[in-house]
Amino acid sequence: MSTESAPEYASFFAVMGASAAMVFSALGAAYGTAKSGTGIAAMSVMRPELIMKSIIPVVMAGALILVHIRSAPKRKINIISNLSFLQLGAGLSVGLSGLAAGFAIGIVGDAGVRGTAQQPRLFVGMILILIFAEVLGLYGLIVALILSTK
Repeated sequence: MSTESAPEYASFFAVMGASAAMVFSALGAAYGTAKSGTGIAAMSVMRPELIMKSIIPVVMAGALILVHIRSAPKRKINIISNLSFLQLGAGLSVGLSGLAAGFAIGIVGDAGVRGTAQQPRLFVGMILILIFAEVLGLYGLIVALILSTK
């Protein structure tokens, strides 16, 4: 680390990283919730007894944000410019992977709950695919943790 003074705008990039993480993860979770919710609504017309069982994709989409909030670094923003760029990269990593995971959860959740209404044996496969979609967000989180500890 350098002991020289960082430019005044250096902390801006660190804050933008945290903002990007929250905004993109929220967009992914919102899309996943909305897309899965439309599938649940369509499925509930045919099989209303499966509504509570089909809520799992919506819960998984909301869990994206919970994981990212709980893992936010607890240290103060360092004003050294190199570290602020690392924090920007970490925020973008978390946010964009959360966005991708939310899209995947929404699409799989929508198709999965509609398919489960027609063939109940499809439920376990849907859950496994949703888990793999959720892991996309965790990959971004791992990269962000590596970047934020440098």
